[in-house]
Amino acid sequence: MTNWAIETRGLTRHFDKKVAVDNLDLTVNTGEFFGFLGPNGAGKSTTINMLVGLLRPTSGTALIDGIDMWEDPLAAKARIGVLPEGMQLYQRLTAREYVRFSGTMYGVPKGEVEQRTDELLDLLTLTDDANKLIVDYSHGMRKKTALAAAIIHAPRVLFLDEPFEGIDAISGRIIRDVLGRLREHGTTIFFSSHILEVVERLCTRVAVIDDGRLVAQGSMAELRHQAETGDETTLEEIFLRAVGASSDLHAEGRLSWLR
Repeated sequence: MTNWAIETRGLTRHFDKKVAVDNLDLTVNTGEFFGFLGPNGAGKSTTINMLVGLLRPTSGTALIDGIDMWEDPLAAKARIGVLPEGMQLYQRLTAREYVRFSGTMYGVPKGEVEQRTDELLDLLTLTDDANKLIVDYSHGMRKKTALAAAIIHAPRVLFLDEPFEGIDAISGRIIRDVLGRLREHGTTIFFSSHILEVVERLCTRVAVIDDGRLVAQGSMAELRHQAETGDETTLEEIFLRAVGASSDLHAEGRLSWLR
């Protein structure tokens, strides 16, 4: 066994002739808050889907807590929680029913399921609406319900794909606090987002993927050193350099009716 909560070896995925993820070697230490970044279409969601067992790799290996996701999927999936970007919830259930169902499916004892469900709904300010159908929920309420379902079993590794999208400032603060508490108890967090300021503030280490390949990886200090920039360089600037984005990213003079 290694100290890595997540490890990929030569992870590759083809869609017909397109290579979505290309020979990806990635390691995430236990207890890290790990940011996973890339432009649209870079292979982020494909990588996450392979890591959580939703998409079989063309080749390569994905390990969770030392367990091969595709050789022993039940053991690997028992260790993870997932908050996907496209939330597929059972909309004809209430939030209470959905979170309780998730806990039961993960094997949490019945008495604990009830207690944890109540505590999560209260913490995420869903108690007053807990018996309403999810179909009637706002986007933010659905996201908080999905987060509660993803963490009710205290996962060893938590995958978050755009967890703050569509979330108001109050809910965002609560979610950040929940994630902090999970890390204190040993959960590894794998976090993908386009909100680079949040990634820079929360993550201990960051990887950048572009065109299916890993182009940068390290702590903020390590990334600044690799990019040969100063201590004040933002993650956004490092990201743009890593993916080879044009330095001419302004709109001035490019819209005829706004000149």
